[in-house]
Amino acid sequence: MIRRLDANNPEFDTALRTLLAARETRSEALAGSVAEVLREVRSQGDAALLDYTRRFDAPEIRDLRQLEVPHDAQRAAFESLDGDIQAMLRTAATRIRDFHRATLRSNAIKYEDALGNLMTREFLPLSRVGIYVPGGQAAYPSTLLMSAIPARVAGVEEIIVTSPISAAVDDALLLGAAYLAEVSSLWRFGGAQAIAAMAYGSESIPRVDMIAGPGSARVVEAKRQVSGDVGIDGLAGPSEVLIVADSEAPADWLALDLCAQAEHDAQAQAVLISPSESLIEAVRTCLESCLKTMKRAHLIKASFKAHGALIAVRDLDQALEIANQFAPEHLSLCVRDARTLLPKVRNAGAVFLGAPSSEVFGDYLAGPSHVLPTSGTARYASALGVERFTKARSVIELSGEGASALAEAAARFAECEGLEAHAQAARIRKN
Repeated sequence: MIRRLDANNPEFDTALRTLLAARETRSEALAGSVAEVLREVRSQGDAALLDYTRRFDAPEIRDLRQLEVPHDAQRAAFESLDGDIQAMLRTAATRIRDFHRATLRSNAIKYEDALGNLMTREFLPLSRVGIYVPGGQAAYPSTLLMSAIPARVAGVEEIIVTSPISAAVDDALLLGAAYLAEVSSLWRFGGAQAIAAMAYGSESIPRVDMIAGPGSARVVEAKRQVSGDVGIDGLAGPSEVLIVADSEAPADWLALDLCAQAEHDAQAQAVLISPSESLIEAVRTCLESCLKTMKRAHLIKASFKAHGALIAVRDLDQALEIANQFAPEHLSLCVRDARTLLPKVRNAGAVFLGAPSSEVFGDYLAGPSHVLPTSGTARYASALGVERFTKARSVIELSGEGASALAEAAARFAECEGLEAHAQAARIRKN
């Protein structure tokens, strides 16, 4: 069901490389197909968007404007929900908003040197952003809240959300989340065509400055290809959790945490690393029991078979070395005194300290965004936050004395690079 690896086995390094390599989902065929969609939407605008939507999601649609959900409809959807569901959404929205407000940095950082020159680094919100929310077979109101609320807190003026029509679920949750997140517009189409519309604009969809949010392999490939023409938050692949646990961690809790990750889809990855052989076997037993009753057992089994692992290690130091190689989206430290291990964690999108801190809370309402780097990109990428919805600019204000004092050094630098006009522009400011 789920592979068992030993980090001290001579073959482990090969097995680990295979496990990590399996996260790569790019293909030339996919890239070519997505490129065609991008070209058509860029050249044909609304007509191409309507054609793709009718082809894949809603053949009955006759006008693209039918796919926009008005604010009144969003509010009505929220009000139609049961009171406990409304409270659930409000709790999540409030916690997400409060956390991101607490992370807002100063609007400017100023530095004045001894010559009276003033240099400033200013932080400005982006004007318009696009949020992609996955859909089709399910609705993800949590992703809408986790993406749109940080943008609104950052000061973004216009937030455009696109999400495929979800025939399999009640869309009132998604519409209600859009209402609470105060989005500017909500459109019910998705796929690579939605990314193209936001990146390049159409008759109905204005061009955005940055696109955020996870999606299918096609959506991720589309974001990859439009990057540079528009900003992107990152390239989110299949979801991952890596749990480091000691002998005191509750085996049934860990088994459910692994299942919770694996039930996303067959490409999700759930891995447990522990120096305790008895814990690993206890977790395996609990997994077998859980799978007898789980509604999505077929997906969990497929995920475990393709990407899961139970890894035995010598000690927690070795466990963290392996965890840093994984650079997982979610890292759970289910160990005694988990905080003491945190300084040894170099690569992880989000870290959950202690067994009570299940990754599931991070999915919905802990506060930080659940839009995180995957597939090892936590080596250099960050969780989505208010700072990603801002841009920084430098402001240089030299005094007359300061310019004069720096002029000769600047001129000499320019001459060393063979730029005569640069040198003259500096020297003319020398008293």
